[in-house]
Order: sequence, then structure tokens, then C-alpha cells
Amino acid sequence: MKLTDKCFNKVKKNCLKFIKSQETKADKFKNKERMIKSFLIPLCFWISKKADKKRPYFVGLAGGQGTGKTTISSLIKIILIKYFKLKVFRISIDDFYKTRKERLSLSNRIHPMLLTRGVPGTHDIKMMLNFFRKVKSKKFKKLKLPTFNKAIDDRFKKKYWYNLNDKPDVIIFEGWCVGAKSEKNNSLKKTINSMEKAKDQKQIWRKYVNQQLKSEYKNLYSQLNCLIYLKAKNFSLLQKWRLKQERKLWLNSKRKSNLKIMNKEDVINFMQTYQRITQNMFRYMPKYASIILNLNSNHQIKSATYKIK
Repeated sequence: MKLTDKCFNKVKKNCLKFIKSQETKADKFKNKERMIKSFLIPLCFWISKKADKKRPYFVGLAGGQGTGKTTISSLIKIILIKYFKLKVFRISIDDFYKTRKERLSLSNRIHPMLLTRGVPGTHDIKMMLNFFRKVKSKKFKKLKLPTFNKAIDDRFKKKYWYNLNDKPDVIIFEGWCVGAKSEKNNSLKKTINSMEKAKDQKQIWRKYVNQQLKSEYKNLYSQLNCLIYLKAKNFSLLQKWRLKQERKLWLNSKRKSNLKIMNKEDVINFMQTYQRITQNMFRYMPKYASIILNLNSNHQIKSATYKIK
């Protein structure tokens, strides 16, 4: 029996159980066994060979809105734990968003568009850098890390935060802009959508976000050991997939009052804040990412490219 078959038999039940928990009646996963066996298990073999139990191995996982980062990273975690017996911790850059109050302050001081979560500068970068530093420390101590509730656009209360009690062998750090690079200042002058044209005429927002990528985010991303990129075909697909996410948020939320769930128009406007960086990532990520997982228009992995051995 091949090692991939042996691994698949070991993890199949857990992986399919997780996938089922993510499905809705209107949105079912297709070809899930093929995805696990043909793409995710080989990827986990690759990671397991790189992981050194003496120090955490940082896996960055990036992809545009709605590409399936949470699902893919969760399945990778299941496989690495179940078959490879590694200690794995998964966290999203989204969990490190500044609080709504902090973003309101930022929007008043610098630019109103910074109230909208998402772009570099709206995360608590000091908290992320501190997390990376502490988890790599030889004298590891238990950590409590934030979780973000997108349904209310704010952090959960501390009693719901993650507890990291043991030093992990692998850390999966996922997010839409993980590994993103800054642009040249000249390229910021040209607006790329109606939002930039109407709300950022003086380029204050664009320059601020770009400066964040040039400095502290560059420092953060340089600490990743590898980078996996989920590559969608185009930006329009990402808008469609993001709308599906909002519908799922609504269906999964027990309390419907005070929710900040977006409709189609809201999603289109919201996505415009992500567009510049996302489209730049379409262009340069295939050159810089360690592994590219190419997605088709049906939200499925169609191929994988390994850039480093």
C-alpha cells in the first residue's frame, strides 16, 4: 500500500467529518476525497519533512477572499496531527484585527477608510510579532491569543480566546494578505476602482497601507518558513465566493440581532478595499510562494505547483 493511501485511510473519517461541518444545504463540497488524497496529503508529507521538532515550523497560507483558506488550513492541521503525530496550531491573521474601537480611532487620525477591517494597518501588528517571538522562545510559556467575530465586526471576549498550552511543531498562519508585498509609490497614483477614486483622492489611505507592508508586515512575513498560495482565476470569482461566506455567517449565527452581515452590494464595496493588494498578489505570488494550489471556477483545487523542494 502506498504511503498516501495509508495516510488517507487514517485521516479520511476526521477530514470528511470536518468538511461536513462546513457545508450547508445549498453549498456542498465536491470531489472532497480527491482534494484530500491528491493534493493535501502530499502537501502534508512535504511539510512533515521540513518540520523540526526543536523549533516551530511556520507555514504561511494565503489566498483571496473566499478561496477556502480556513477549510484548507484546518484539513492540513487534521492530517498533520492524525497521521504525522505533530503538534499543530492554526490561527488566522483575521484574529489579530484591531478592535472596532481601535479602528475607529485609526480612521479619525489617519483616514476614514481604516475603519473597515482587512488591509495592512488594521491588524494589531505588535500582538502578531509578540506571538511569533514568544512561540519561538526556548522557554515557552502558555499563550492566550485573540479570536475575531466577523458577524459583529469585533473581537470575542477574552474568555473565548485561543489557549496555546504547548509549544507547537507546526504553526499555520493563514490570511488573505499573508506574504503580501508593497508597491512602488508611483503605482499608487492610479486609482483601480470607484472606491479609491471617490474616497482616497489624495492617496492617504493607499500610502498608509503600502507603508505598513514596507515595514512591520515585511518583518512579520520574513519569519515564515514557507508560503502556500491558493490562486483563484480572477477577482470576480472572489467576490462571488465572499458573498457565499456572508450567507454562511448568517446561517451559522444563533443570534441574528446586531449582526453586521453584508448583502451583495456591501460585499462588492467591501471587496474594493482588498482589490489592489489582491490583484498584485495574483501577479507576483506565483513567483514567490513555495507552493501554489490552483483553484478552478468551481472552487476546487485543480493542480499544485511546488517551487522549492
